[in-house]
Amino acid sequence: MALARAPRTGVLVAAVCLAAVSLTTPTTTATPVPAAAAAPAAFADPATGSTAVSNLGATGGWKVLTSATATQGGAAISTPGFSTSGWLSVTNDGGGAPGTEVGALLQNGSCPSVFVSTNMKTCFGQMTKVGAESIAQFSAPWWYRTDFPAPPAGQDAKLILNGVVGQADVWVDGTEVATSATISGDYARNALDVTSLLRAGTNSVAIEVYPNNPTTMLTLDNVDWTQIPPDNNTGIQFPVQLQSAGALVVGDAHVDQNTAADLSSSALTVKAAVTNTTTAAQTGTVTATVTPPGTGTPVTVSQSVTVPAGTTQTVSFAPAAYPTLTLASPQIWWPYQLGAQPLYTLATSVAQSGTTLNSTSETFGIRTVTSYLTGAGSMAPSGVRAFRVNNVPLVIRGGGWDPDLFLRYDPADTAKQIGLFKAMGVNTIRLEGHLMPADWYQQMDAAGILVNAGYQCCDFWENTSYTSAQQADYQLTAQSVGQVLRNHPSVFSFQWSDNAPTATQETLALNGFAAADYPGPFISSAEYNSSPQLGASGEKEGPYDWVPPSYWYDTTHYPSSDSTLTNAGGSWGYDSEQSAGDTIPTLDSINRFLSASDQTALWQSPSANQYHDNYEGTKHTGYHFGTNDNLDTAITDRYGAPTSLAQYVEEAQLQNYEDTRAQFEAFVDHSTKAVQPATGTVYWQLNKGWPTMLWSLWNNDGDQAGAFFGAQKANRPLHALYTLDDGTVTLDNLGGTTQSGLTVEAKVYSTAGAVLDDRTSGTLSLASQPVLNKVLTPKIPTAAGTVYFVELLLRQNGVLVDRNVYWNNTTTDAVNWTKTIGQPQASMSSYANLTALRNLAPATVSVSATTSSQPGPNGSDRLVTVTVTNTSTTPAVGFFLRADLRRGTATGTELAGDNELQSSVWSDNDVTLWPGESETLTASYSSADLQGATPVVSLSGWNVAKTDTVAG
Repeated sequence: MALARAPRTGVLVAAVCLAAVSLTTPTTTATPVPAAAAAPAAFADPATGSTAVSNLGATGGWKVLTSATATQGGAAISTPGFSTSGWLSVTNDGGGAPGTEVGALLQNGSCPSVFVSTNMKTCFGQMTKVGAESIAQFSAPWWYRTDFPAPPAGQDAKLILNGVVGQADVWVDGTEVATSATISGDYARNALDVTSLLRAGTNSVAIEVYPNNPTTMLTLDNVDWTQIPPDNNTGIQFPVQLQSAGALVVGDAHVDQNTAADLSSSALTVKAAVTNTTTAAQTGTVTATVTPPGTGTPVTVSQSVTVPAGTTQTVSFAPAAYPTLTLASPQIWWPYQLGAQPLYTLATSVAQSGTTLNSTSETFGIRTVTSYLTGAGSMAPSGVRAFRVNNVPLVIRGGGWDPDLFLRYDPADTAKQIGLFKAMGVNTIRLEGHLMPADWYQQMDAAGILVNAGYQCCDFWENTSYTSAQQADYQLTAQSVGQVLRNHPSVFSFQWSDNAPTATQETLALNGFAAADYPGPFISSAEYNSSPQLGASGEKEGPYDWVPPSYWYDTTHYPSSDSTLTNAGGSWGYDSEQSAGDTIPTLDSINRFLSASDQTALWQSPSANQYHDNYEGTKHTGYHFGTNDNLDTAITDRYGAPTSLAQYVEEAQLQNYEDTRAQFEAFVDHSTKAVQPATGTVYWQLNKGWPTMLWSLWNNDGDQAGAFFGAQKANRPLHALYTLDDGTVTLDNLGGTTQSGLTVEAKVYSTAGAVLDDRTSGTLSLASQPVLNKVLTPKIPTAAGTVYFVELLLRQNGVLVDRNVYWNNTTTDAVNWTKTIGQPQASMSSYANLTALRNLAPATVSVSATTSSQPGPNGSDRLVTVTVTNTSTTPAVGFFLRADLRRGTATGTELAGDNELQSSVWSDNDVTLWPGESETLTASYSSADLQGATPVVSLSGWNVAKTDTVAG
């Protein structure tokens, strides 16, 4: 470390690799509602997956303090009985970790409304550049200290660090056992032998964590996604653990699968590591049991093993020697839209003389993944990346995951976001550099959500020159990560980010993954790059800022001078991260985190830096995303200049809805092409770990705005869409079974409500996953500058199953491709003029709402069913009708203040209806969220006055 510090005292204990641990494991208001995000919560101690391993701090918590105040040094601080009076008291989060420095301050009452307005900056200061810590309060190391009881006499003891965000010195009972030369990086797991140091009774560990610098350490950062956490996320994201063991300890258990192509059988090889902790050879019996989900019969195998003194030996149960490990008709794990998610359990144990010394338990799923290149063409000469799961080709439709800004993990928050994810209908999450605690992957397994994990861009992960110690850290990280990911069926791929690895990095990583028995598949880059062993990535990136909806249908423009295909974002190939940039929340959400002055700037000052975008200032060209300027310009030029915050927010909802729908629909529509087919789009980003207006399909309070419902509409499992390139209708079936008895009706309306065209397809049938193009060609107006609607009605056996409405101008958005090619946002020659929508005649609607008891996502126990009918007696469209669920009175009056039920998850919203048409919407919610009030449904629209209806 470059930091000056006192000379070390004590004996340095060598770090050892851990081989024997199981690794599973609205009305505008002037004052925002205080953010609840800072409130500490009590969490259950998460399972470690091994009876030999426990999470430190689970019962007594941790004491945390800056070394600028705690100056006594590690020998004193780590001595049992050391006084921590005045230190911060910290409890483990839901992942079993003590967390970051800011997290410790928040747990102790600092900055209680940290996410409101610029409070975080006021409380802690602001970093404006990714790199070394620049805020004085966090520029010194911080101490993390906890006590723990000694293991039974005679047992081996290892202190396990599953990584630190930064670097750390580690002290146990007055002795330094590791330095920052060894303990470095957020994902590298180290086990330190502390057997000789522990004493009867209370023992203590003290970890001095040095400030994170993601440009010199293999850690993490938020790139340009958010404000930079003031402490640079310095701290401990994953559990600190103690392994206490007898003569033999079993761990590192996992299953290698060899599943038949037709899924008729799966040959399982069970492996586990057995470590001899003594100075003499030891013999024991290792037993492994594979238990199927449900009522199936477990398969148990065992063998005797003799392990030389002080060594670790891999015990393998191969199906050739243990035929019962070849499962006939296995239960197959599927992504949630295609089938069920059965999870098997693997239990292992080691015993001597009939006494079990320790055991492990974890789950796994049986599934196959095929990664391949297809459809080579002039833009993608090596082909484009594509995937099959269980032999079924999928269009990857997903988004990038952002954890809590301060890395606080909450299993309930994960469950809530899974509910939003599945309601939206996408199938994939990308983890770029922000890998998650064990519970997160377990929840994704159970939910049937695909996960593309990988390294971070734009920091030390992409450095091309490492020291030998850094190379060792890089390889150890790959091994540690591989051990976490390998048995999770949700994790279907792992990739590098922007840059492909160097030959050295690639070898180090693949060696680490091989040591973990993690098979990938691996992809060399998120851009169109290649590496010596993995070859061409077949992926591209961008754009990241505003583009018009029609942009997504482009298949001809690309930067011919840029072989990485960056910002060639049209619907061809596999785009690993892309979106139209800023997404504006609803007024309910805005009122929770923006002050009155923030709200004024939001709609009146497009060029102002929006603190809740990121830290990048006021530029709005190139890779600068600190303003809403490009979105706001499009809103004004397409929908008209807003005259109030409410009007701005409403216009932004339409704009965001159009764009997110078009992005996903275009990739589905073009997935049928033989050359450079559209195989995947990853929306940048899916969520955010704080309130945001940049790159998010839902806000951190669960707010579902126009961007959410546009994406939801596009990703319905059975869906009709109107293409923005050739004006035809496409039908897709993204569900798991064949759908028959289908008809599509396409209606074209004038803004005055006149039906200009009405045509219906013949009866159709569509197998799972196919896309049928050019089902219909609606006749649209021919006069330039005409605004019109297209309504698609998909029926199955005469019953309406999907309604999809578009509003377009015959004079479309015109992209200046010369200026746009290779840029993260569009330069426009002209915008489609949709201001005629401001002159829509008022419509009247009726609303009925009922509530029933029904379990739903994240523990919800109620379902509200809302039927909206356009009752206008003139041909007035009810445009962009939104329902919200609120706390109210028995007479249908909304309660004052923030009355929206944030637990509500909607099946559909922002709907458009013509006279006589009805739409039924549902929302799950938690009855506890009512706080004793009556559920009331508010409904309003672009040209419909707000009404409230009791949901009886």
